[in-house]
Amino acid sequence: MTNGQIIARGRLESTDDWIVGRTGIHRRRIADPGSSTGDLATAAARAALDAARAAGQTGVAGDGPRPDLLLLATTTPDRPCPATAPEVAHRLGLGPVPAFDLAAVCSGFLYALNTANALLRSGSCRAPLVVAAEKYSAIIDPFDRDTAPLFGDGAAAVLLRAGTTDEPGAVLAGDWGSDGGGSDLITVNAGGTRLPAADGLPREQRYFRMSGRQVYAHAVRRMSGSAGAALAATGWQPSEVRAFIGHQANQRILDAVADRVGIAPPHRFGNIAELGNTAGASIPLALADALSRGLCAPGAPTLLTAFGGGLTWASVTLRWPDAPVHATVLPDHEPHRSAQEVSTP
Repeated sequence: MTNGQIIARGRLESTDDWIVGRTGIHRRRIADPGSSTGDLATAAARAALDAARAAGQTGVAGDGPRPDLLLLATTTPDRPCPATAPEVAHRLGLGPVPAFDLAAVCSGFLYALNTANALLRSGSCRAPLVVAAEKYSAIIDPFDRDTAPLFGDGAAAVLLRAGTTDEPGAVLAGDWGSDGGGSDLITVNAGGTRLPAADGLPREQRYFRMSGRQVYAHAVRRMSGSAGAALAATGWQPSEVRAFIGHQANQRILDAVADRVGIAPPHRFGNIAELGNTAGASIPLALADALSRGLCAPGAPTLLTAFGGGLTWASVTLRWPDAPVHATVLPDHEPHRSAQEVSTP
């Protein structure tokens, strides 16, 4: 959906030039009204498993470990109760594996990746499947000029396995944190136990709201600090990083973080112009896009960082994956992609 279509739908007092200038976003993908977050998650996970099967790296094809854990990072579950992850695991035919949702808003994928990595290292699982799926079109007010142009829908998945630190895809170090003192800066107030009923409430209570200026300042500071901590834990200098992907929230935020950390422009990858902000799914979608275009050599030092509601933030260092990328197309011909296998030591 183009900026012009977003403006017309919500009768927004805005222009294409204003949106592009302030955010870097030209268009975003919107899921069919009949598609749920669980539908997007299942499709992305299947694409990831298909890619692993083609590479002979998953028990789905009889070789290697079968996925034995599913983590779903999402802000937009199908229902408040139960979690969406168990149904996704069932639809994938994974059997009675543990499956749970993880809510860290736009930091969700990196929170889930850090969690899966820790569980894999501990021996609690052998092949965790990490999925990030968001249908923000269900919680965004089309008449809100501050948020309607920003968000799109999408899903992506990665299948992890045990490996060595020197191989492509190896997850090396992570950093994460939160600050609940800023919990009111990014919110959907209705639908929880504080404000259970949405009927009759004003729009600002029922839909996603964000304090843009304050979020900008927090995002730049927290992402920069977290990225620096992850680099230090890995023993890398910023000049060694060959691929940097930040949460695709706003191009100005991405540039400010990369400048602060010291990442040279040629090594900054993203797809915010075409997909907008897909919240927790944005980093793996950008990774999949960069992989499909061959933008980096397998094994290259890679830095991922994100910031989201909560407030939450997280960063991960890894070696650039060497994996195929499969694409799935939404009913309205808007694609969401699956980033493929990442190995962990």
